Amino acid sequence: MLQRMVLWVPYKPGPARGAEGPLHVSVTEFTPAHRLDLPRILLAGLLLRAGWRRRPGAVGLWLWFTPTARRLGSVSIWQGEADLRGFVRLPVHVAIMRRYRTRGSVRATSWTADRLKDIRGRAAGWLA
Repeated sequence: MLQRMVLWVPYKPGPARGAEGPLHVSVTEFTPAHRLDLPRILLAGLLLRAGWRRRPGAVGLWLWFTPTARRLGSVSIWQGEADLRGFVRLPVHVAIMRRYRTRGSVRATSWTADRLKDIRGRAAGWLA
């Protein structure tokens, strides 16, 4: 179904890419209330992705979006939950969230994985 087609931005490894499990996985989904916000939010995600190799504890990242369903988000992989919390508190991330948080709905989940291989498939299942 076209509405469920997920487009993935290529995987970007972080500085902890050689990390072995357990890994902390975070999946986010944002659905903007207005279609015109979608390009700006995607650009904000791409800007955060640009600095990914400098994020302590970051193992890897996929950004994703469904153009026809007006949804986008990320699948981020961390050495631990504390590393994710550190990223969430970054001033640039806080500013993006403040700007867009009231402009749509957010959904998120997280889990622990032992290996990278199964993460994207499980995330895609949650997003379906």
